[in-house]
Amino acid sequence: MNEKVLIVDDEAPIVELVDFTLRKEGLKTLVAYDGKAAIAKTLSEKPDLVLLDLMLPEISGYDVFRSIRSELPVPIIMLTAKSEVVDRVVGLELGADDYITKPFSPRELAARVKAVLRRCTANRASQWEGERELRVGELRLDPRRRMAWRGDEKLELTRREYELLAIFMANHGIVLTREVLLEKVWGYDYAGDARTVDVHVARLRRRIGDDPVEPEYIITVRGVGYKMKEAHTPGDAEHR
Repeated sequence: MNEKVLIVDDEAPIVELVDFTLRKEGLKTLVAYDGKAAIAKTLSEKPDLVLLDLMLPEISGYDVFRSIRSELPVPIIMLTAKSEVVDRVVGLELGADDYITKPFSPRELAARVKAVLRRCTANRASQWEGERELRVGELRLDPRRRMAWRGDEKLELTRREYELLAIFMANHGIVLTREVLLEKVWGYDYAGDARTVDVHVARLRRRIGDDPVEPEYIITVRGVGYKMKEAHTPGDAEHR
């Protein structure tokens, strides 16, 4: 592996440990000790993954996350000393690719970083690359440019949201279970559960302007999962 990882943490001993661990695994590393430097290095160096501590001086890790994701769809693993459930939930809602709590073992950290990088590499080279443009109702998705629109409005999607939308559009009319979506978007080795899917589907609905009560596109199939139907298709019998 020769992917480049940006390590963002204000604690020098942590940075040194992570840097040593990842370099030992054959990865290239960059370092930032605060939020401003993290944003600047992400935009200038375009790393393959960002390992981001939440507790940073001046700019919080959450704000750094939002700034980075507004510019680039780079995968981000959140790193923090906090262990409260609320922090994990916020991380998932933002679209984090994984979440590691301090203290951690270097071996586990390396495994999680490589797992996320493998998934991203596979996704870039797999089913969506090089395929024809997808259209469902007013939604349009261009796999070559990894961009999507509703009508003339470009949709601002995180990487997870984009991949969910691509799967739904490529399989419109087909019921997809939460387990299938979790496997396809997060991968076999993801440590989360099916509720992660619900969080991201809710976010995706907001992004595409889909009313959760009377959805045009993403339909909830109770007890099973979701499916996408074409807008204004009559006779859909599923519960909403």
